[in-house]
Amino acid sequence: MPAIESLYSVLLLWAILGYLAGSIPSGMILARMMNLGNLRDIGSGNIGATNVLRTGNKKAAALTLLFDAAKGAVVVLAARQFAGEDAAQIGALMAFLGHCFPVWLSFKGGKGVATYFGILLAVNWQIGLIACAIWLVVAAVSRYSSLAALVTAGWTPLIIGFITTGEMFFLSAALCLLIYIRHWPNIQRLRKGTESKIGTKAKA
Repeated sequence: MPAIESLYSVLLLWAILGYLAGSIPSGMILARMMNLGNLRDIGSGNIGATNVLRTGNKKAAALTLLFDAAKGAVVVLAARQFAGEDAAQIGALMAFLGHCFPVWLSFKGGKGVATYFGILLAVNWQIGLIACAIWLVVAAVSRYSSLAALVTAGWTPLIIGFITTGEMFFLSAALCLLIYIRHWPNIQRLRKGTESKIGTKAKA
């Protein structure tokens, strides 16, 4: 964790802004704009890019991925510019929580993977690229988006501990814990062999 140098009022402001930015339900907004239906009634019912892909609309899925990642990245970059690294990381954590537990959707949001990558790339682009590479390799081999996210989240704090000064460790560990909590049903399905693979369309 970086040294706390900003005023607590400033940190609180960026925590609130981060949460509000993260809570924007990009997937649901895009699905409705593109007449894809209510994501709650499709596939897993999740509002993220993986479930949007189950509609068969790759463009919508790509846009959801982009916007969900941008939510985290914009908060980090803006907070760093106007406040400092401490505000950037607090804003990042709150943006992730906003995506997972948005007030607009009765605190039932997504699993945060795209927002997670946006945050990592903005906080430290080298770590972000390594995390993206891990996800891509695991996803390509297993065809499970959830497994790729779990492996990436688990390894990233260890990588940070080995190759950086550790300022990102607390943030990455907190995000890892939240990703595992949000993916608990996926973990159970992976163990049972019933988890859906990437590209699987929703059943009619």
